[in-house]
Amino acid sequence: MFAPIILQLLLGIYLKLHIHEESVRPWAVRVHGVVGKSYPVLGWTQMLFGAITFGGYCRGDNLGQCLAHYIMGTGFIAYGVIMAIMLLVGEAWIRRSGRSPEWWDSWVILLWGIVNTFTEHRGSGWSVKDMQHTVLGILWWAGGLLGVILARNNQRTVVPSIIIIITGWAFSEHAQALMISTRVHAIFGYTLMLAGIARIIEVSFITPKFTPITEPPAADDNHSEHTLADSPSSATGLYQAVRAFRHLPPFLLVSAGVQFMSATDEELRFVNGQGMDHVTYILIMFSIAFIIYALVVGLIRLYATSGRNAPSSIANEGGIELTATSKWYSRVPDTDVEGEQHIVGEDE
Repeated sequence: MFAPIILQLLLGIYLKLHIHEESVRPWAVRVHGVVGKSYPVLGWTQMLFGAITFGGYCRGDNLGQCLAHYIMGTGFIAYGVIMAIMLLVGEAWIRRSGRSPEWWDSWVILLWGIVNTFTEHRGSGWSVKDMQHTVLGILWWAGGLLGVILARNNQRTVVPSIIIIITGWAFSEHAQALMISTRVHAIFGYTLMLAGIARIIEVSFITPKFTPITEPPAADDNHSEHTLADSPSSATGLYQAVRAFRHLPPFLLVSAGVQFMSATDEELRFVNGQGMDHVTYILIMFSIAFIIYALVVGLIRLYATSGRNAPSSIANEGGIELTATSKWYSRVPDTDVEGEQHIVGEDE
């Protein structure tokens, strides 16, 4: 963790010097961006390893279950985070790519299903759980393949949502050794099913189409990256309701991921030994999900309103015209020798 921190610090100092503009600096900018964007992954991994080490989990025969729960739970959380990014700042990129979100979803489901098909069975005998997990892998790659075909040419499809719903149903009926484990798996399954249903509603009725574009939208365009394609004006109550509803699928996916990561046998044996019931435990997990999603949305909004993405100001004959829409960030006007105001940009 310290190595990338030091690297990011040194790169930041170098970039502030504005030297080697045509040779080294462009590469330093790219490396600086990669290191910065890797920090959520590095931080999440470090926290996860810290919790595992603190609890003494994932040793011996428990390693396989830990890998399954923590990797898939992290996958659901990452899925929700990516959906939130697309909702808040990424829709212009979606339209420029000419690919619907479900095309990317289906490819991930397809590839992950292939991996699960050949990694869930161990040993010579087949247990009920082995069969269930292996068949789920087959379901994912088969459904993912159909989703890729149907999502071609920027078409939206509900296939990934159906796969999520079926997966949630399967886990809600997953028999476990402890009653608390059975209940926690059931709530996880119900949450995942709700996420799939909400996604179907969003795909079918809320945002049925992303209009492809070849150029970045204008600053005053109602279809900018902060708005929906083919949606009403942001001044209408309908548009606000649409935006509010579209946060439901990613939040439910984050909640499902947190619950699945907290449902290993070791964790639930510990909770059961402490005399905690499943209601209290699930409420704690939902609280953590709210905190994670609040942090995610806060960071996305900070990215969209600060630094090089901050609203700019325009100088004119009458002085200075501020076009900033955020009260938290705007560039500071500067005064030259003749008393004329202008904006200090990145090049200065």
